[in-house]
Amino acid sequence: MKIAVEKGQDKALLPDGRQQVTITDIEEGSSEYKGIPFFAVRFENDEGYVSHRFYQSPAGMPAIISLFDRVGIHAEANKELDTKQLIGKELTIEVGERSYTDPETSNERTLKQAVDFLAS
Repeated sequence: MKIAVEKGQDKALLPDGRQQVTITDIEEGSSEYKGIPFFAVRFENDEGYVSHRFYQSPAGMPAIISLFDRVGIHAEANKELDTKQLIGKELTIEVGERSYTDPETSNERTLKQAVDFLAS
């Protein structure tokens, strides 16, 4: 069997801890359970990558504003933020794991992501 390896798939997940990264990709979608729009950011460096979803909801806006602010793009009332502006920006993130219960299966899942954008 031949398995095609797409660009970026040849990297491992980043180890836990502080990482200097570049935003290399943005994907848009909606949550599987409630249909909430999100954009997934791929944070990458020479050691690997990690992805993190930013949800477009009232609870998710502080994380979105923090991400833009940390790369030097300031949010202003009545103006739109463009995720395309994030591509190529560098920042430091904290990588870690987060566990949650999948609402459809009730199984516990664990994700590796940028934990400094999570709500407390």
